[in-house]
Amino acid sequence: MPMLQTASVQLYYEVHGTGPNLLFVSGLGGGTWSWYGQVPFFRGRYRTTVFDNRGAGRSSMPPGPYGMKDFAADTLALLDHLGVDRCFMVGLSMGGMIAQETALAAPHRFAAMVLGCTHCGGARKIPPSPDVIARFVDNTGLSPEEIVTKNLPFFFSRNAFVHKREAVEEYKRVQIGVPLQPEHAFSAQLAAIQSFDAADRLHTLPVPTLVITGTEDVLVPPANAHVLAELLPDAALVELDGAGHAIHAECRETLNALIHEFFTESDLSRASRKVPRARRISCSRPQ
Repeated sequence: MPMLQTASVQLYYEVHGTGPNLLFVSGLGGGTWSWYGQVPFFRGRYRTTVFDNRGAGRSSMPPGPYGMKDFAADTLALLDHLGVDRCFMVGLSMGGMIAQETALAAPHRFAAMVLGCTHCGGARKIPPSPDVIARFVDNTGLSPEEIVTKNLPFFFSRNAFVHKREAVEEYKRVQIGVPLQPEHAFSAQLAAIQSFDAADRLHTLPVPTLVITGTEDVLVPPANAHVLAELLPDAALVELDGAGHAIHAECRETLNALIHEFFTESDLSRASRKVPRARRISCSRPQ
């Protein structure tokens, strides 16, 4: 089982395929399993690395609090361990916050990145409604399967439950089968999200970035994507019309195509890139 031992944590990781290096960074409670819809696509095109963040999966779960800089240090340590000097990076939700912090710490190591359903933190962050927060974090007395079921409406749009039921059920099956995250680790990861603030630093980040949001995201309202695209000096914005928070599951094929397209375009000089600065497309297919 591939593990990296750092001074403070043990990280489980997987590497799939060959080609340019690509790193996926998971969100709250997520890990290697989160990318079941991405690894099969990208491993045929990239050397694709996925890993369990500290506090999740098969990685260590030290006592909190965690900070986003801890996650960033873990991420850079993994790249060092794998001998990766420069790569593409994708981060969704909390993974997008980790990606921002990591890129700010070492911008020269990232050729381009994709930030999905995430925010910049601090005063510029647009939070979800208090009711959504309260219901999402309250797992009192629930079994792991009940927690997954309870959270489905936070991750998927109402439309997905009607027209993409198979995607919802597949996500549920995957989540039910993963290692249980202890309450202390969930709280420590959540605290890192709550203390995260990159808003005043993003203007210094030269990494070409694609910001993606679902227009029906109730956990990270889509206005956050507009803030990110405004703060980052070299950003493009895509809104997935009608999509919820779990765009990697609800809009799998579209997201994969957008990521690959953006990284291909990012290999070009800024002057010759053809990626639109902002667009809204269907969750069902790229346009």
